[in-house]
Amino acid sequence: MGYKVAVVGATGNVGREMLNILAERQFPADEVVALASRRSLGTEVSYGDETLTTKDLDQFDFTGWDIALFAIGSDATKKYAPKVAEAGCIVIDNSSLYRYDPDVPLVVPEVNPEAVEGYAKKNIIANPNCSTAQMVVALKPLHDRAKIKRVVVSTYQSVSGSGKDAIDELWNQTKGVYVPGQEVEPSVYPKQIAFNVIPHIDVFLDDGSTKEEWKMVAETKKIVDPSIKVTATCVRVPVFVGHSEAINIETEDFLDEDEARDILREAPGIMVIDKREDGGYVTPVECVGDFATFISRIRQDSTIENGLNFWCVSDNLRKGAALNAVQIAETLGARVLKKG
Repeated sequence: MGYKVAVVGATGNVGREMLNILAERQFPADEVVALASRRSLGTEVSYGDETLTTKDLDQFDFTGWDIALFAIGSDATKKYAPKVAEAGCIVIDNSSLYRYDPDVPLVVPEVNPEAVEGYAKKNIIANPNCSTAQMVVALKPLHDRAKIKRVVVSTYQSVSGSGKDAIDELWNQTKGVYVPGQEVEPSVYPKQIAFNVIPHIDVFLDDGSTKEEWKMVAETKKIVDPSIKVTATCVRVPVFVGHSEAINIETEDFLDEDEARDILREAPGIMVIDKREDGGYVTPVECVGDFATFISRIRQDSTIENGLNFWCVSDNLRKGAALNAVQIAETLGARVLKKG
């Protein structure tokens, strides 16, 4: 006997990826339904070899359904998630709404799988921010060995993290650079994104950081260890899919770069590609469509006593969103629900 799974927001980039990954990983589902708002009603989406026609989220009865994967943003989640949870269906939410709620577990299955067992307080589990998810997968095995004291991270985040309109904006602005008279003014972003980088993701906070940077700090503490100090600079770059991060860590105990490389090679969810030669590293273009978080450029930081630098790349629509949500569902099934 398998699960009954609803994908909420099935016509968006992340919702479509959720359906793809459920099929690719052969999640034990007896029934899968694609749900969307009324304006997307009747849209067809792919689920493996099947084509699903979206149904109306407003009218759908979640009674008897096991898991709902949410990819609809915080405002809509605030309206629908409590109703779905009250109907007995466990919500796995990709928005930021519940990430910092002490009664809602924030889960990356390679890092804190046991946290799913705390779902029962609200019948909701939160998926972390895309930039945090890939970073903590790399931090956890190193933290277990040498205890990380401080993290300094600079992110290079693709436009797909802002949705379809942002992808279109990059595409149209890029064409406009080459075709006189077809220039496209920024609308999604405050400045041109084509052939540019923007050190600004989400809103600015009083201390001068952005909310995206704050998310990385708060979520790393909740998922890995509240004692870890994190400082982040988050940058939007003209890449369609795939987030990159330059990460520096300071540990309590000395950790040799070769041992760190070996630890990461053995860690779940990680692929180490680290050759000190031209092209001996992974870039965003190469990670698209892959499940792994890729680690390259592992090296000692000689400016501090116990420091390491490394490069971290992942498909943000997968590990940063849809894949992690499906992995949470898998972990929930294995540790709690035990069906299928």
